[in-house]
Amino acid sequence: MSDARHLLEPIVALHERIRDSVIEACERQSTEQLAAVAAEESSDTIYKIDRISEQVLVDGLEIVAQNDPLVLVAEGIGDGKRVLPDGAAEADCRWQIIVDPIDGTREIMYQKRSAWVLTGVAPNLGDETRIRHIELAVQTEIPVLKQHLCDQLWAERGNGARAIRYDRVRGTRTPLALRASRAPTLAHGFSSVSRFFPGVRDVLAAIDDEVVLEVLGPPDPHKAACFEDQYLSTGGQFYELMAGRDRFIADIRPLLASIVASRGLPPSLCCHPYDICTALIAQECGIILTAPNGDHIDAPFNVDADVAWIGYANESIRHRVEPALNAALARRGLLSALAARS
Repeated sequence: MSDARHLLEPIVALHERIRDSVIEACERQSTEQLAAVAAEESSDTIYKIDRISEQVLVDGLEIVAQNDPLVLVAEGIGDGKRVLPDGAAEADCRWQIIVDPIDGTREIMYQKRSAWVLTGVAPNLGDETRIRHIELAVQTEIPVLKQHLCDQLWAERGNGARAIRYDRVRGTRTPLALRASRAPTLAHGFSSVSRFFPGVRDVLAAIDDEVVLEVLGPPDPHKAACFEDQYLSTGGQFYELMAGRDRFIADIRPLLASIVASRGLPPSLCCHPYDICTALIAQECGIILTAPNGDHIDAPFNVDADVAWIGYANESIRHRVEPALNAALARRGLLSALAARS
């Protein structure tokens, strides 16, 4: 297996340039300017703020690729794939690098919450390259302007995860220890089923309620059994699990395609492979990430595939929640949809 370790330093440096460029743009431009639509692509809407990070990304990887040709997979670069440096042959590249320059665009352009720069590095296996082949992953926080602390995480497969906290005022970096929740129950903790966009939020909310009711039983009067947090960033959701703040998250939007169609709606926006490209960091932190059928989380290296995933903080949470989630899916015939996708 190829050693991607030598790419860690240049990728970290590139992430920091993207982070600083986005922060600078947010300082100089209005929300209306940053939130203007730049392009409509098959995988997602591209906003003006995305163009800032995309240019920094390509310029930075062009330099890296001078000594080590690579295949870049990302939104906003033509058909989602580009060989660097220009003129190199894809077959001669040692690496495929999948990137989301801003995961959480909508959060950061409205200054609601941090976004994240996400990168995963895998050996170039051509069209067979998949998320499970990632050997190195890096995740960097892009904070809102009023926030001076921001985190950066990375992991090499089999060597655990590392994290630092960067102080934008002092310019200092401090080691950061992340630990998943060890709570054996959802009670008095955060859990959620992702339902970011209109269309089938009622179904997703019903599944969420059914899971919690099955796991925790009827709630006490005038008390909240557990809480939810709709963080509009997959990297951000992974971080919340790693930081011990969330105990269970399910993003099962792709499974509801038949319900979306039955309502006469266009296909929903779902999680894509570049959104889960830092799953390795969460896994090296001990987070359990699975596909809805219980298999390991995985996806092809492209910008179009729809990805469903489940995250559990620990095995006790999984043992309690997974059967309830499967039952809620089965009641709606979504397990058959899952089998068809497998």
